[in-house]
Amino acid sequence: MHTAYDTTLPRLLVGNAARRGGRTALREKEWGVWQPYTWSDYLRITSEFAAGLKSLGFGQGDVVVLIGDNRPEWLWAELAIQALGGIALGLYQDAPAEEVGYVFELTGARLVVAEDQEQVDKMLELRAGPAGALEYIVYHDPKGMAAYDEPGLMPFTRVRELGKPEAHRFAEWAEARDPDEVCLIATTSGTTGRPKLAMLSHRNMLSMAANLGSVDPKLPGDEFVSFLPLAWMGEQMMAVASALLFGFCVNFPEEPDTVQENIREIGPHVIFSPPRVWENMAAKVRVKIMETTPFKRWLYNRLMPLGEACAEAAFQGRSPGLLSRLGAFAAWLLLFRSLKDKLGFSRIRSACTGGAALGPDTFRFFHAIGVNLKQIYGQTEIAGISCIHRDGAVDFTSVGQAIPETELVISGEGEILSRSPAVFKGYYRNEKATAETMRDGWLLSGDAGYFDAQGRLVVIDRLKDVMQLTSGERFSPQFLENKLKFSPYVREAVVLGGGRDFAAAILCIDFEIVGRFAESRQLTYTTYQDLSGKPEVYALMRSEVEAVNAQLPEAHRIRRFALLYKELDADDGELTRTRKVRRGVVGERYAALVEGLYAEAAEVALETEIQYQDGRVRRMSGIVVCADVQGA
Repeated sequence: MHTAYDTTLPRLLVGNAARRGGRTALREKEWGVWQPYTWSDYLRITSEFAAGLKSLGFGQGDVVVLIGDNRPEWLWAELAIQALGGIALGLYQDAPAEEVGYVFELTGARLVVAEDQEQVDKMLELRAGPAGALEYIVYHDPKGMAAYDEPGLMPFTRVRELGKPEAHRFAEWAEARDPDEVCLIATTSGTTGRPKLAMLSHRNMLSMAANLGSVDPKLPGDEFVSFLPLAWMGEQMMAVASALLFGFCVNFPEEPDTVQENIREIGPHVIFSPPRVWENMAAKVRVKIMETTPFKRWLYNRLMPLGEACAEAAFQGRSPGLLSRLGAFAAWLLLFRSLKDKLGFSRIRSACTGGAALGPDTFRFFHAIGVNLKQIYGQTEIAGISCIHRDGAVDFTSVGQAIPETELVISGEGEILSRSPAVFKGYYRNEKATAETMRDGWLLSGDAGYFDAQGRLVVIDRLKDVMQLTSGERFSPQFLENKLKFSPYVREAVVLGGGRDFAAAILCIDFEIVGRFAESRQLTYTTYQDLSGKPEVYALMRSEVEAVNAQLPEAHRIRRFALLYKELDADDGELTRTRKVRRGVVGERYAALVEGLYAEAAEVALETEIQYQDGRVRRMSGIVVCADVQGA
C-alpha cells in the first residue's frame, strides 16, 4: 500500500522544487539581512554539492560527518549525501575532541563538512589521531581560512564547482534510493557513557513526520526557526523531515546570541524546543518583571492570575465562566498580546516541548498568555516522537496519546515499549546494544510509565533513575528537579536519595539572574564561586526549595541542599549535549559533597577539575556549605 512516506528525503526535495520552485524554502540572517533561498535554489545547490561529492568518490554507504551551527549548508550537504545513498552523521558543535574522535574511529568517515575555522582546527588535530581515515575537510565559513594549505581542505563552494557538470543527474540519483535505506545516524544522549549511533531510514523519518502532522498539522505557508543543534533528533524531525514533507520554510538565525531577536522578526507558526528553552524564556520574563516599573509589575501581578484561571479551566476539561473569559480577554488586550509579540509568538500555532519532562508551572505560564504548548514524548530510536498532547487535552502529568501507527504497551517491569514504522534500524556497529534495545520488534525505552484513566501515557522517569528511600518510598528525582528548575535562580539541579533516609539536592545557581539579585541588594562578588557561597544567596535558595517542598508529600521533601561552586558542564562530562544530567558522573565526581549532605556536615572541602573546550584542565577547590531546609 502506498503511503505519504513511501518516498525519500531527496525525492521530496525534487518534488517541492517542481511544485513550489519560486517559493522560499530556506532563509538565513547574514550581515543583518535575511537571505532567502527558493525551493529551486535548494535543489540546485544540493544537486551541485551531491555531484561534487560523487566526483570525490563518495556514494552508497559512505558515512559523512557534519559539524557546526545551524546553517543552510548543513541541509544542502545532508540531502546531497543521502541522494548518493550515503549516510549523514551530525555532531554537536561543542562536542569535545574525545567524543568526536570516537565517532570517527567507529565510522571510518573520510569526509567532514565543518562550519568554520574552529571546527576545521578540531578536525585537523583529530586527523593525526583517531580520524586517520579523514581525507577531505569541507568548510563553508571562509573567515580566517586564507592561510590554510592542508591536503584535502576545501571550501564548500569548491565542491559545488566540481559538481556542476553532473548536477543535472540529481533527480536520477534520488529516484534510485530506497525508502528503507539508512540515511541518517543520530547520536544518542549518552547519559550512561559514550553516545551510541542510531541508524534511521527515510521511512523512519518520514513516517514519524507524517503521523505527527496528522494530529499537529504543519502547512506549506508555515515559518519555522531552526536554532537548536541539527545533530539533535528533534531538530532533524522538524527542519529536515517535516519541512520537506509539508513544504514549510526553515529560517536560520544570524548567531546563537540573536536567536530570540530573530524569532521575533520571523514570527514562526511552528516551534519545537526542549524544556530548558521554555523554562529559560519563562524565567527571563519573570526577571524582567522584577526589574520593570512598579506600575507594570502591578499590572502583570494582577493580570497573570486571570490568564492562569482560564488555562486551569482548560487543563481540567471545563469551560471558564463568563467573568473569567472577560478577565482573560482584558488581560490579552493589556498584557498577553504584547508579551507574546516580544517572545516572537504572535503567529504561533504549533508549540511543542520534548526531550524531558516540563514542569506544570511552565505549562501554566505559556497557556496563560495564549501559547498552546504541548508535551511530546519519544526518543532518538523512534525518529523523535511517539506521543503528543491533543489540542484541548493538555495536562501536566501525561505526555498525551500515541500518534497514528504507533503502538505503546507497558511491560511487566513498568517499562514503556513502542512499535511503529519509525523505529530505527539499530545501532551502528553495535549489535549487542541493538539486541538490548529491541525485543521482537518492540523498542525498549528505558523509561518507567503507565496509562492514566483517559488512556494517556504518564512517564515517571528513567527506569534506572527512579529512587527508593530507606523507608521504601519511591520517587522520581527528575520530577523534583523540574520543580526546582522552575525557579529563575536555579540553573541546574541534581536530586539525591536512592537508598538514603531523605532527599537532598545539589543546585547550580543561574549566575546572571542571581547576580542581578545580588546587585539589587548591593552585595559585591567577583566569580561564580564567590557568588554561590554568599549567605544571602543561600537564604534565597532555601526559600526557593521551601516553596517546592510545600507542593510535595512529606516523604519526598528535600531536607538538605548545597550550592555547587561551578556550573555542571557537558565539557566536564556532567551533562549530555542536550543538558541531561549524567547522574553517575555527578555522584562520583562530587562523592564527598554527597556524603557531607547525608552526614549532617555543615560544610565540605571540595576539589575537582574543570576542562575548557580547548582541552586545558584546571583544578578547582573550595568550601561548600551544606544547608538544612526548614520544615522538611
